[in-house]
Amino acid sequence: MASQLNPYLTFNGNAREAMEFYHSVFGGELKINTFGEFGAPDPALADKVMHAMLTTDKGYLLMASDTAPGMTYNPGDTMTVSLSGDPGEGLEEVWEKLADGGVVQMPFEKQMWGDLYGQLVDKFGVPWMVDVVAPQ
Repeated sequence: MASQLNPYLTFNGNAREAMEFYHSVFGGELKINTFGEFGAPDPALADKVMHAMLTTDKGYLLMASDTAPGMTYNPGDTMTVSLSGDPGEGLEEVWEKLADGGVVQMPFEKQMWGDLYGQLVDKFGVPWMVDVVAPQ
C-alpha cells in the first residue's frame, strides 16, 4: 500500500446511513466495522461505526466513523486528515513532525486492531490521524 492522503468524516450516530448514501452515489466497495466488533464494552456503542471505508473503481477513498466515546461532536469540526501506509514509508517520522508543537489526542502506538495509530491536532489546528498498517 502506498501512502495516501484521505478525507475522514465524523458523524453524530449516523455514519452508517451517510456512508451507505455515499456508496449509492459513488459505487465501489463499502466496509463498515462497529465498536462492538472490536469489543467495546458499552452496549450503546455496539452498532455504532468505529470505522467505515468506501473504495471506488475511480480510486476515491472516503472514510468515516461515528463520534468516538469521550470525543465531542462539533459540526464544522468533523473533518480530519488521515494519512496511512505500510511500515517503512516514513510515517513514524511524519507523526513526530506533526506532533511537534501540536496536541496529541491519542498516542501513536499499537492499537487493538493491530496497526500503529495516533491522532493529534497540529500547531495550526489541523486534526490528523496517522496509521501504519500492520502486515497481514
